[in-house]
Amino acid sequence: MRIHVCNCLPGVLLLAAWCTAHSTEPGSSPALLATVAGEPVNEDELQPLIQAQLQQIRNQEYQIKSRALETLIERKVLAAAAKERSLSPEDLLKQEVDPKVQEPTDSEIETYYLGQKDRLGRPLDEVRPQLYQSLKDAKRELARAQYVKALRKQATVAILLTPPKVNVAIDRDRLRGSTDAPITVVEFSDFQCPYCKQVNSTLNEVLAKYGNQVRLAYRDFPLMQIHSQAQAAAEASRCAGEQGRYWEYHDRLFANEAQLDRASLTDYARNLKLDARKFEQCVSSGKFKAAIEQDVKEGTAAGVVATPTFFINGIYLGGAQPLETFTRVIDEELSRTRPTASH
Repeated sequence: MRIHVCNCLPGVLLLAAWCTAHSTEPGSSPALLATVAGEPVNEDELQPLIQAQLQQIRNQEYQIKSRALETLIERKVLAAAAKERSLSPEDLLKQEVDPKVQEPTDSEIETYYLGQKDRLGRPLDEVRPQLYQSLKDAKRELARAQYVKALRKQATVAILLTPPKVNVAIDRDRLRGSTDAPITVVEFSDFQCPYCKQVNSTLNEVLAKYGNQVRLAYRDFPLMQIHSQAQAAAEASRCAGEQGRYWEYHDRLFANEAQLDRASLTDYARNLKLDARKFEQCVSSGKFKAAIEQDVKEGTAAGVVATPTFFINGIYLGGAQPLETFTRVIDEELSRTRPTASH
């Protein structure tokens, strides 16, 4: 399940400002925030209660800065290209892009009209000129954006803004890939979550693409309030791991047709040739409940509020993202981790 963050920027900025004002210098005593019956309440006591929210704010701040920075870079790239030709940015776009924009066809206008017909409430012939102009403007803006992005790719740009990182522990018993990989993708996931199932194939593509450069660490984050079978599935996967078949069982649970009722969980274990008696005893004992709760606790502290959530070398990435998004973050992180050649 993906949870969208509401537009609450003013609150974010106020809380961020509060954090800055109340931050404690390294080596100094925690700030005194209140007293209760003469007993002090210090800054360090507050941190466990707000750590997850603060991490979400740091991630939001980075995303806001990153988008704004990319917009500014594109403007500067366009301005530089225009300056080389002694033109203004607008004149460059009018000269290089606008003449190449194709005119809207009758078919495009009719299709656009059908999509707007109920809202317009007028015959096509009456609104055709307006629809034509709207489509023409949209095509022009798209062509301009593509032109600027092409300039951006050709330009020499060094981005020094770095994302916030979170130290997230891994469980070496649930680690896929080379133990020496420079990139670790920590996944907090839920076996009943459809988006987690969707992204599982993407993660396999990531591992195939990068070989021994990337490893995947799985952490449980069952959303029990909406996924009634997620906890049992997580426990069953741990029990399969006890018999050395964690990843095979994990993949079976994320298969498209997988069912997560108790009988199915047992059938999957039997199909993997696990010791059925030991598996049943393990599942019935609830021995892994505390370990799963610890995963959830650590995920929450890191800022996880929905599944799937990833930390790529500590860099937050939320939702069932496409391969291109993982590739972008991993490539950027690999460029940071590569040793600089000595001269």
